[in-house]
Amino acid sequence: MLGLLAALSLAPTPDLDAARLSFHTGGLVTLNLVLALVMFGIALDLRVADFRKLLLAPRPAIVGVVAQVVLLPAVTFALALALRPPPSVALGMLLVAACPGGPMSNFMTHLARGNTELSVALTTATTGAAVLTTPLNLAFWAGLHPDAAPLLRSVALDPADMLKTIGVVIIIPLTLGMLIAGYLPRLAAPLRKPLRILSIVVFAVMLVVALRSNFSAADGHLLLILGIVVVHNALAFATGYLAATLARLSPRDRRAITIEVGIQNAGLALLITVDFFSGLGGMALIAACWGVWHLVVGFALVGSWRLRDRVAARA
Repeated sequence: MLGLLAALSLAPTPDLDAARLSFHTGGLVTLNLVLALVMFGIALDLRVADFRKLLLAPRPAIVGVVAQVVLLPAVTFALALALRPPPSVALGMLLVAACPGGPMSNFMTHLARGNTELSVALTTATTGAAVLTTPLNLAFWAGLHPDAAPLLRSVALDPADMLKTIGVVIIIPLTLGMLIAGYLPRLAAPLRKPLRILSIVVFAVMLVVALRSNFSAADGHLLLILGIVVVHNALAFATGYLAATLARLSPRDRRAITIEVGIQNAGLALLITVDFFSGLGGMALIAACWGVWHLVVGFALVGSWRLRDRVAARA
């Protein structure tokens, strides 16, 4: 599989690097609002009490954060070097890896009977830290990549500007949601499920509309993009699982960390691509395909774990 992808990525793809995923001003504002809504919905599920156990036994949380913030970007960098995809695709891979855990990770961990408290803590920690870790990880690893570095320099990315954007769409709604959950629990309770469903549906619709209106950018490259996303995402799940296994964590903790590292915030990656890279073709397609594919793999993994639990219970 890796050999096939390497062969595909060596094919000339100048139009992919030159292509742009176009968003009109209203669409860009809507994308920001939808992502902020997703973060607000996550925050409604957060409780200070959920983290007390983790403070007394922080090793699982430390392993999860290291796997997400340190190991995944490093593994992605190695994969991008091995495959040598078009520069914009390599940059998209590094951006996705630099983003925090996705909003569906907590729900999936709950379904998988993993450590939901750990999952919530990891999502909160990596999302809050994303204000610094996302721009710094992207600048560091992309700056080392021989093909992505010139593209990054041509954009003249300012980490401070990215920090401001992430702060607005993540920190503010996250803080507001936690305050409402803590001080107005009766208001938060009926909002949780509808907000989760609404934000996911709206984001999915936006993604489909954007890709449909910019399909020419993807024409002829979907096989390459999908193949890279499949391998990249598999490595992300494997990174979380191996890190938790080598740390000798419990099965529930392993499930939580595996899902957390495999489910990335592709919405944030798409927003950064549009805001700071003018919707650069390869980056946008990687973020969009990842946003769909990681859910397919995540739910399949959840199903396999639940089936294994059922078989074990009958034995």
